[in-house]
Amino acid sequence: MFERTALPGGPRVVTVRLPAARSFSAVAYVRAGSRMESRAESGMAHFMEHLTFKGTASWPSTRAVSEAIEGSGGTSNAATDRESTSYWARVPSRDAVLAMRMLGELVTRPLLREDDVAHERTVVIEEIRSYRDDPGEFVFNLLDQAVFGDTPLGWEIAGDEESVAGLTASSLRGFWEHWYRPSNVVVAAAGDLEHEAICAMVEEGFGSDGVSAPTAPSATMSAPETVGIPDAAAAPGSPEEGRPSWTPGDGRFQPAPPLPSAERFRIVNRPGSQAHLALAVPALRRDDPDQWTLELLDTVLGEGMSSRLFLHLREEAGLAYDVHSFISDFADCGMLGIYAGVDPHMLTRALEAILGELAELRDHRIPDDELGRAKAYACGRLELRLEEGRNLASWLGAQEALHERTLTPEEAIEAIQAVDGEAIRSLAGRLFRDEALSLAVIAPGRRGAGLERRMRLP
Repeated sequence: MFERTALPGGPRVVTVRLPAARSFSAVAYVRAGSRMESRAESGMAHFMEHLTFKGTASWPSTRAVSEAIEGSGGTSNAATDRESTSYWARVPSRDAVLAMRMLGELVTRPLLREDDVAHERTVVIEEIRSYRDDPGEFVFNLLDQAVFGDTPLGWEIAGDEESVAGLTASSLRGFWEHWYRPSNVVVAAAGDLEHEAICAMVEEGFGSDGVSAPTAPSATMSAPETVGIPDAAAAPGSPEEGRPSWTPGDGRFQPAPPLPSAERFRIVNRPGSQAHLALAVPALRRDDPDQWTLELLDTVLGEGMSSRLFLHLREEAGLAYDVHSFISDFADCGMLGIYAGVDPHMLTRALEAILGELAELRDHRIPDDELGRAKAYACGRLELRLEEGRNLASWLGAQEALHERTLTPEEAIEAIQAVDGEAIRSLAGRLFRDEALSLAVIAPGRRGAGLERRMRLP
């Protein structure tokens, strides 16, 4: 049972009680990410995430911030994505108030000092260099560029060295003032605490809109408005009444461009003993009615050691050690991608084998026994993941912040079980087309040359 409350002028709060749990997990989703940036601002959301941990009103140094949580045996961290930035903490239940206060400080009362900006700039640049030096990571940035082009969805989330060098304390403070408002935050929590008690912690820790400076105290808030549990009879993906939602072009971010971009191919020559290949097609927006069909298509194609890509490319053909598929979805668009790390001499063969698997899904209905195993895998993986409090809090927070409604695990499982083989074949036919394919490759010498001419489904 989830409970949901919209605090007046403050965060929306969604919780689940876990009787007898000894831990308490909380996640704060700020609905601001790299997609909200201009080219000159590229990397600002990620830089902001770093900067909050440099000090807050109550914990004025990085050491004080870390010791506050680690002193209880807990852990905390943050992550920046395209449309949100999330902050989380997991502590023993007795320190739930501390965890919520810390999250509130990070989001609503960071110090944002100029000296910290100058210091952290070098740290962020080194982070950018580290994953650019890792071809198995950098190939995914190239794939984003190939699919989404020169747009915020195609830029690196952390920005590049030039854009990060141009960020100032003033511009970062403006970003914080615009986006890090309590009303633009969702707080989700899981633990053995009553919903009302958690709402009181959020009210105290996060305050309300009207906080004009990082060091200002939280405003006193009136009684919260409690919103009912999502109607279980509503169709998965249908919007909840009265729920704030984002519409592309509403001023938060620009709509996605026509996909794929005109580039479609990104080939980088780099010395190394392995080639890295990433292939993608535009897919579905986050709450598309066929989202669970796509989930199962992805499961059959490349999730786990029973998937077709793993069995055929690794176990049978011996072409790759790591080969898998993945989904990236946003408010108005999405991508289905495939990655393989292969011997540079086997690039062409690996690409042709992957394209063959896509054509097989396009042309033939998945056998019932294989589909049954895929459903069991998808449902079981979801259930096992949500056994852990932090994952459950993240599930709740991400859905409340980014999706059109918050599903229970039972509703998600029911939606997965309702998908049939013909729906998957039909979706594959819509997605897997020659003109939709995009490719990114990092390979030594000129091993990637000419691969774009082989981008044809059999």
